[in-house]
Order: sequence, then C-alpha cells, then structure tokens
Amino acid sequence: MTTPELQTARLILKPLASEDATQIQRIFPRWEIVRYLVTSVPWPYPDNAAQNYVDNVALAATRAGKGWFWTLRRKENADELMGVICLMDTPDNNRGFWLAPEWQGQGYMTEACHAVTDFWFNALGRDVLRAPKAVANDRSKRLSQRSGMRLVRLQKGEYVSGELETELWEISREKWNQLHH
Repeated sequence: MTTPELQTARLILKPLASEDATQIQRIFPRWEIVRYLVTSVPWPYPDNAAQNYVDNVALAATRAGKGWFWTLRRKENADELMGVICLMDTPDNNRGFWLAPEWQGQGYMTEACHAVTDFWFNALGRDVLRAPKAVANDRSKRLSQRSGMRLVRLQKGEYVSGELETELWEISREKWNQLHH
C-alpha cells in the first residue's frame, strides 16, 4: 500500500518525498534530536546525509512495501517541515519519529502517532505495533504510556549517544481499537 496523506486536528502528515531532504538537512542535525536515534544515523551529520537517507533508505523501503514515511507539517504552514514519523515492517521496531525541539511539548507528536498507529492497524491490518526506546527518553516513553502501550521487555540498544538501556513497548490492534475507537 502506498503512503497516503494523513491529517489530524492541527497537522498534515505528507508522504516523504526526495525534495524534503533539503529541509531535513537544515533542521535535523541537532544533538537533542539524534541522541536517542539508532547508530545507523551518522554523527556528526554529513552535508549529504538527509538526501542519502530519504532517497536510499526511506523511499527504498517505501518502494519495497516495507516502510511508510511522513513529514509533519502544521496546517497553517504546510510548507514548513517539523519532523518525520514512520512505520516499518521490521521485527520489534515498527514506529519511529523525530520532531524539531522548538515544536516539542505541544502535543504534535501525540497527534501524529495516533494517526499513523491507526493506519498501521486499520489500513494495513497489522496485529501488533512494537516500538523500542531508550529508557532515558522520557518524552517518548510517556507518549507510549498515554496511548495505551505496555512495556514488553528491557534490553540493550545502540544509539548515537552510545549503548543505553532500552524498553520495548507494544500495543495490539484489539487494545488500540478498544482505547481509541
């Protein structure tokens, strides 16, 4: 299934496109964004890294039917990219996201996660969504708790900031629809 545009009360989740790399390259390379991301994110972030990621990782996964990637944009300024959220057909790692620090703490990622999680379960028909996160990443952990996810296990994880304790969170389609529909 192709990646559709999704909308929330305040956001347009626009399918990621090659031309988005320019804005990503400008706003993404900040320690507060990358520190809890996987070690495959190069750091320091090279000049061409966003274009490489968009074209050769994200859009390649989309073409293969293994990933769905969106940019987050406020409805009142749809030209400005705020962050990225994705769903991935990868064991124990189905959803990932980042949001520029100036937009954090305003509920935008909660809205985006709700929209893409609903897409995962009710458009793609998946049974379970799992998301790993660094124990130290309190905001991401709270988002999982508020959406009804449960902690499955603790493990080690490799992040840009090093090896960290990691929690694996999950929610079933049945639980999601019970809580959110």
